[in-house]
Amino acid sequence: DTAEFKKLVEENAAEIVLEQDVISGSLFERINRPDSTLYVLIGARKFMEGWNSWRVASMGLLNIGRQEGSQIIQLFGRGVRLKGKDMSLKRSAALDGQHPPYLRLLETLNIFAVRANYMAQFRDYLEREGVEVEPAIELPLFVWANEQFLQRGLVVPRPPEGRDFAAEVPLLLEPDPGLRVQVDLSVRVQAVESTEEGLHEVEVRSAQSPRSIPRESWAFVDWQQVYLELLAYKERKSEKLKNLIIRPEAPRQIIEKVPCTVVAEETVVRPRSLADRTRLQEAVTHLLCRYVDRFYQVRREQWEKRTMVYRPLDKNDPNLGFRPQDVREEKAGYVVKVPRSEQELIKAVQQLLEDQRQLYQQENAELPRINFDRHIYVPLLVEQTDKIQAIPPALNPDEARFVRDLRNYWNAEKDKSLAGKEIFLLRNLTRGYGIGFFEGRGFYPDFILWIIDQSGQRIVFIEPHGMLHAKAYLHDEKVRLHERLPELAKEIGKRCNRNDVSLDAFIISTTPYDILHEHYGAGTWDRERFAQKHILFFEEDNYIEKLFTMVLKNA
Repeated sequence: DTAEFKKLVEENAAEIVLEQDVISGSLFERINRPDSTLYVLIGARKFMEGWNSWRVASMGLLNIGRQEGSQIIQLFGRGVRLKGKDMSLKRSAALDGQHPPYLRLLETLNIFAVRANYMAQFRDYLEREGVEVEPAIELPLFVWANEQFLQRGLVVPRPPEGRDFAAEVPLLLEPDPGLRVQVDLSVRVQAVESTEEGLHEVEVRSAQSPRSIPRESWAFVDWQQVYLELLAYKERKSEKLKNLIIRPEAPRQIIEKVPCTVVAEETVVRPRSLADRTRLQEAVTHLLCRYVDRFYQVRREQWEKRTMVYRPLDKNDPNLGFRPQDVREEKAGYVVKVPRSEQELIKAVQQLLEDQRQLYQQENAELPRINFDRHIYVPLLVEQTDKIQAIPPALNPDEARFVRDLRNYWNAEKDKSLAGKEIFLLRNLTRGYGIGFFEGRGFYPDFILWIIDQSGQRIVFIEPHGMLHAKAYLHDEKVRLHERLPELAKEIGKRCNRNDVSLDAFIISTTPYDILHEHYGAGTWDRERFAQKHILFFEEDNYIEKLFTMVLKNA
């Protein structure tokens, strides 16, 4: 009680003068400044209302929250306001790559309370709702890397160690007429209809064809605002775009000189009202943000083509560098998370981890995994989202199917069509570890396949995924990766004085041909056309054979 506290001070501490402060600024405002010297803040119950801070690390509660209520839940919400890396608002556990030691400790909110029973009530409530209130058991699962494979001279294309495009090259944003950008701002309506054949999904879009922004509409654009939006976009992606220089005149110059199109209604590019003008402003901003990504990606690729080399695949390669935190062993390994309530499963997994012969040579349901003797390491964990989670993520069903299909084909053909050849497979991890293309879009193909014979090695990047919502081929950089890789291989070969390495890429579509055929290439692509563009289908029993035939033929 504030009034009672003031009365006690006046009666028992005459040397303390109580005055109303009408000069000092808000403590809440000062506490968020980078140079703030405030480390402890004491307040009453209203302390939890109407403020926001990124700095909260610990809370001490005195006679607060003795009853269950929304105020305490709101108070705990102060502790999850984390900026995260690149303003992701996520804890490090949700992000890929290596993290500084003890970061998890800094991300933890500590609650200290006196005479408060809300925690027990809150836990009981969560348990009644079926929510796991105890953290999952984390078990380290070390993989076994085949040392002989790592001595076979396998190489991977990577930028030279210690070099960084963002640190080395100041990049001025400018128009490049050779680039094309397009954004889809059409309004989409989806419906599910019941027909004689069953449920039929229908999608209707307000616009189908791309439109250019006519010259007469440029006057309706607030170019200063667009420039500020681009600067804000660069700031949000500061880790990737830190070397990009944007001048005020650049936005309009790009729209004037670069082929930019919008899939939208006519009124978006030819506004007839203030609302239309706002949509035009948004369309221009979207186009330019897309152009920034595309421009930066192309310039980065050009730099990488000039600098990328073939580096040997060894135990220090980032794709073999995933390790459980807080574990002394310097070996690659997963972290397997099992809910504490699954005691039988925990026991079964622990027994399996202790039996290395079974872990690395067999497959069972307790811990779904694939042991393929041509993969650089074993085992490969398979996704089981309802009970077990793994870091890095386990194979999803499509990825697991590809590995099994490749294993079956190798076992059947290694002494026949593949006689005299060796194959090696490696799971390609995501950002921070794996080999990626198109920085800014983060395309990291799921697998790297090496095919080796006396003539050299063929490196194939393979990506199994659905294509129902894929962009048109002309605008889909992931699908068109195979077009760029041969030239990249030549550039790297000259730099490394090697002509025995080739690069290739394939998409393995989980979307059946009959469905994709209706959405792709205006319905004109047949199976042969898809194969020519390095798109194969899981539904085809011989898709692995097709892949090998094309790779060996093109080498």
